[in-house]
Amino acid sequence: MHAPRLSRRTVLAGTAAAAALTTLPALQNRAHAADTAAPVYRWRNAVIGGTGFVTGVLFHPAVRGLAYARTDIGGAYRWDDRAARWIPLIDHIGWDDWNLLGVEALAVDPAHPDRLYLALGTYAQSWAGNGAVLRSEDRGATWTRADLTVKLGANEDGRGTGERLLVDPRDSDTLWLGTRHDGLLKSTDRGTTWAAVTGFPAAPSASGQGVTFLLAVGRAVYAGWGDSDGASPNLYRTADGTTWEAVPGQPAGTSAKVPIRAAYDCLSRQLYVTYANAPGPNGQSDGSVHKVAVATGKWSDVTPVKPGGTTSDGSTDSFGYGGVAVDASRPGTVVVSTNNRWAAVDTLYRTTDGGRTWTSLKDAAVFDVSETPFLKWGGDQPKFGWWIQAVGLDPYDSRHIVYGTGATLYGTRDLVHWAPQIRGLEETSVRQLISPPVGEAHLISGLGDIGVMYHERLTASPSRGMATNPVFGSATGLAQAATRPAYVVRTGWGDNGNGAYSGDGGQTWAPFKAQPDIAKNAPGPIATNADGSVLLWSFVHWDGTKYAAHRSTDNGTTWSEVSSFPKGATPVADPADPTLFYAYDTDTGTLLASTDSGLSFTARATGLPSGDSQFKLVAAPGRSGDLWLSTKWNGLYRSTDGGATFSKIASCWASYTLGFGRAADGADYPAIYQVGATEAITAVYRSDDGAKSWVRINDDQHQWGWIGEVIVGDPRIHGRVYLATNGRGIQYGEPV
Repeated sequence: MHAPRLSRRTVLAGTAAAAALTTLPALQNRAHAADTAAPVYRWRNAVIGGTGFVTGVLFHPAVRGLAYARTDIGGAYRWDDRAARWIPLIDHIGWDDWNLLGVEALAVDPAHPDRLYLALGTYAQSWAGNGAVLRSEDRGATWTRADLTVKLGANEDGRGTGERLLVDPRDSDTLWLGTRHDGLLKSTDRGTTWAAVTGFPAAPSASGQGVTFLLAVGRAVYAGWGDSDGASPNLYRTADGTTWEAVPGQPAGTSAKVPIRAAYDCLSRQLYVTYANAPGPNGQSDGSVHKVAVATGKWSDVTPVKPGGTTSDGSTDSFGYGGVAVDASRPGTVVVSTNNRWAAVDTLYRTTDGGRTWTSLKDAAVFDVSETPFLKWGGDQPKFGWWIQAVGLDPYDSRHIVYGTGATLYGTRDLVHWAPQIRGLEETSVRQLISPPVGEAHLISGLGDIGVMYHERLTASPSRGMATNPVFGSATGLAQAATRPAYVVRTGWGDNGNGAYSGDGGQTWAPFKAQPDIAKNAPGPIATNADGSVLLWSFVHWDGTKYAAHRSTDNGTTWSEVSSFPKGATPVADPADPTLFYAYDTDTGTLLASTDSGLSFTARATGLPSGDSQFKLVAAPGRSGDLWLSTKWNGLYRSTDGGATFSKIASCWASYTLGFGRAADGADYPAIYQVGATEAITAVYRSDDGAKSWVRINDDQHQWGWIGEVIVGDPRIHGRVYLATNGRGIQYGEPV
């Protein structure tokens, strides 16, 4: 999944020996004077269903129907068995704490079913803030937070390994936390304070994986270590909570280099461990499954299929092993997953005899993805999945297995029929949003990893699934002709060209007949003029390299370079005059305009804020030359003369993204929505008086981390707004 592209980073404070406590929601997110008349909003997801990497799933061992899931960038969830849906647990994470929306690990207390712990921190890089541990006494309804002095990495390599957080099996007040670069930490006050474990034998490194999992095995604690060279130990244990040792007799070699996950069969007293030659989810080409009899220390290789064989088409069947789960009521019944198996396709293997024989569950699998049609990936049949590192086996139902993929969570209750068990879990990284003024759909979205979708309903996953012809991975551009809304264009990383157009409002598509050569490697944002007769396509490589824009007047059949357009800028079409285009050069702080349908651009206003590629220019609907410029903490600017001059808006001091919707009754200007700040807090705001005043429309329990990509109002329904998040899907709000 995708990192928010922020230029200002917030580092959380901490102390060497103890973590500072904050009871959520954070104190800085207090309502202020501008919010006193704020309407009450109801916020929900526009349903897609999953779409991101589910990195962990955990059934509570002592409570029937209670389970939790974690994701790499989209928070944690609790399964509501009665409603058959996932409940998001950390939507209260705010703008300044965006790095905490990724969940590195979770832990439950078998002796106290209402207790839940989360280890949060998306990135361990120098620009990211430190991690935090949340603890709850009510299954995640409310939280208390302890800030750490170390960084965690929920969206880095190794994010699909086991749970790095554990309640000690001997003492519920003691918790263990394995880190990537700072060794093993321990808390003796239920996560209030943390200290390094000095006796842990493995030495951390600045670039390594560190602890890959922690597991209770009887009264002992086992720890996987991800930085072995394949010869040195990578599995450790302590029986007394003080003295650690390498587990004797453990396997070595490339196929057992990194212990990925482990599960303990307490009925047979066997510990099962999956291994790979890399932490995953990518880059694995070898792996194995081993078990050890805890009482005797005897190890056995129980690998279902050895990697490295040849598939029917002659490809090398390279892969690692990932998830592992044991049946709490049937000794010797175990499920493991392969991972990164692209040639023969990943599967789950199940054994009922302790690993002597295995059955591939993929071979008889029947899938029903009707609830989330995008899982057909533009074809007729769904895939079994990829990035399968999270596997769960219900302790109260031996035939209820779930497994996470890079896009969903599949479940079965008979070992044959599988369907997404994903309702309520929305993890999309959203890039573009359009709310059409007419037609069946109120929303069209451009998304990371899963292309473009036409939302004919907000309460069900789009029936057409991903837009096809071509099928995109990540979308990079989405635009609609203002006076000809049936015409829509999109750009992104496609399987049959990187650009496409629609003549029916986004329901069906056809690829551009040609594309500039640079579009193959750097598809960027696109605009269409008001009547759809001209396309302007900008190009930016994923590494930030910018290229000259190109223009087409024949629906993408031919293209010509526009040398006067600022390289890498986002083109903006005037919504009323088809001869006008605009672009903001963030390198120089200059507004450029074209009066000849994009043939040439000349500078207008200069001296505006510069130096940040995320500054955003938008045009007010139905008006010519009415431009708004969001420049983050530099403020919000407006031009009413086509960019010749700009004036700064005094009613807010920060603006990150801005959009428009239907005007309020009696108002003569569209409703304006923005993610910005009028005083202390970055939040979602609405103005019904042309930005003279603002009301906050989200609340402290609905913040979703970083939300600075795009916001649009509905042109047909006053008050409804659509908000892009980076890992919590499309949120839409409506006044209650």
